[in-house]
Amino acid sequence: MTSTTGHRTAAVRPEVAHHRDGTSEVRAARWRMTVAADGLTALLHASDGGHPVELQLAGVLDRTDAVDETLDAGPAEWHTEDGRPALVLPRRSTVWQEAFTRVLCTDEGPELTWEVRGRGALRDVLPLAVRAAFGGRGGGLRPSGHAWHTLFSPNPGAPARLLRGAGESAVIGVVGDARPGRGHWFFTPAPLCLALTQDRFPDATDPARARGTLSWWTVSAGAPVADLTFTQMHYVPSDGGFHLGLDYEGHTEVDGWYRTPAVLVSPGHADPYEGLRAHRHWLDRRGWAAAARGTERPAWWSEPMFCGWGAQMGRARETGLPAPEMSTRAEYDTHLEKLRRHGLDPGTVVVDDKWQLRYGSWEPDQRRWPDLRSWIDEQHGHGRRVLLWWRAWSAEGVPDELCVRTPDGRPVTLDPGHPDARAWLAENVRRVLAPDGLGADGLKVDFTADSPTGESLTAGGGRWGIALLHQYLDTLYRSAKSARSDALIVTHTPHPGFADVTDMVRLNDMLRLDDPDPYAPVVPQMRLRAAVAAAACPGTLIDTDDWCAPDLGQWRAYTRVKDQLGVPALYVSSHLDRTGEPLQELDYAALRELWSRWRARLRGMERGGGRWQAADRRGANGLG
Repeated sequence: MTSTTGHRTAAVRPEVAHHRDGTSEVRAARWRMTVAADGLTALLHASDGGHPVELQLAGVLDRTDAVDETLDAGPAEWHTEDGRPALVLPRRSTVWQEAFTRVLCTDEGPELTWEVRGRGALRDVLPLAVRAAFGGRGGGLRPSGHAWHTLFSPNPGAPARLLRGAGESAVIGVVGDARPGRGHWFFTPAPLCLALTQDRFPDATDPARARGTLSWWTVSAGAPVADLTFTQMHYVPSDGGFHLGLDYEGHTEVDGWYRTPAVLVSPGHADPYEGLRAHRHWLDRRGWAAAARGTERPAWWSEPMFCGWGAQMGRARETGLPAPEMSTRAEYDTHLEKLRRHGLDPGTVVVDDKWQLRYGSWEPDQRRWPDLRSWIDEQHGHGRRVLLWWRAWSAEGVPDELCVRTPDGRPVTLDPGHPDARAWLAENVRRVLAPDGLGADGLKVDFTADSPTGESLTAGGGRWGIALLHQYLDTLYRSAKSARSDALIVTHTPHPGFADVTDMVRLNDMLRLDDPDPYAPVVPQMRLRAAVAAAACPGTLIDTDDWCAPDLGQWRAYTRVKDQLGVPALYVSSHLDRTGEPLQELDYAALRELWSRWRARLRGMERGGGRWQAADRRGANGLG
């Protein structure tokens, strides 16, 4: 076989040997694992050395009415599955009639799932931990043990460092905002894959170069996207230990047998991005990574974009009015004319927040956008395409009965689990994009991190969390393509299971502008995001975004490299909204050169019959 680090290893499948002391040892090309005689723990070693990771095998599946404690476990039973060793560890639970841990020994590492029988609503699942009720010493929650120093998360958020200490937490999911402790909303969801190593990289500005004396490990979760019914996956550090936490919030009902998503612990990766690519390959082999629905990609999707949000924010700074009030026909005409005077003609224009009267019913605000259809037709006459900004999840203007609601009946979000809500969403998408509607060319979907969260909320359809967001986007995507086959759907969801509901991954807003960390400037941050998207969703275009640069110097630095990462996007027309610094002629010249260089590459691809796709190991460029 070929390892993910790029070097050849012997084609050795995992093999198991049983010892007289009751332990069992599994050996594979890149790892070996010793399972304790009682079956509760296993020591996992990477083939390149270093300290082992001690895995707690029993797992925890808490219900809303009771916590799951393990009274005892074992004996472990070994068998063969798909030609590979597999372990089944029975345990006696305080809340489930039967409970098992299943460990499949794959070439990449042990793949664990937890299975229970009984009835109840899941609150939390804690993979790689056990809540011990054995009597005597050592009761309570026991995490897995490690000696890692460095953690990489594919989900941008606070802290803004590209690499962090393995004693810090990380969250990946579909919930977040700018409030303290919730700043993990930029990718919702990112790939459910964390990378860790014993090496230290205190000054790293490029995770692709974080190659030390020891390999990186990945700890990742996978399942069909419809089975990802939790809102968030937590990496929970402790003193020399860790476990994962999956937030089900009581919205997954167990009635009979239930099996959790799989968790793969895999050593032997040269850097975090190689680990992400290996994670995506694992999902693909298991049938859990989605394929893009369309094979033809219109050339106009890759045209340079102008999104008006930064310009709106700049005008808000000047006028004292809210930025959404600056989404008007007159304002956008002024911005486009400014760009025209400087020799800039975007191929795509994104009309941003708030062109619509109500977020949830999506009819144009006639006061600010009189006859939006005619304005879109005008842009088509200039050879431009128009995307409309779309706020996901909003309940504004949506009938209460079509919404996720609080216990006292207040609407929270549109509920895609309700069939009538899906019909409502689909019809509104059709009206916005269809030739007999507004005739827009696509949607830029934002605020996916507003996914509903809360144990007390009521919703229909049985899905929740990541699965519910996918259902929302699936409804939107299908309706968009039905209205116009070349509609462009932009999201910030670079999870491999979402490749069938997005055409372009947006890198999203630049991280915490007040963050004092010297290793979190704009360009390295955006390189990281582009590299994550390219590794997780190869072949998907990337929207480089442009908002909001901390200062003109960093804006210029990012402008110079955008075509290395994805489709160039511009958010301002005359000055930066954050600082008020005006664009100078040298800045317009740099934009003209960037767009000209990008378009020349596009023409070269067209002549060469190349495939439109994303990119390389350091980023993505939208070209094959």
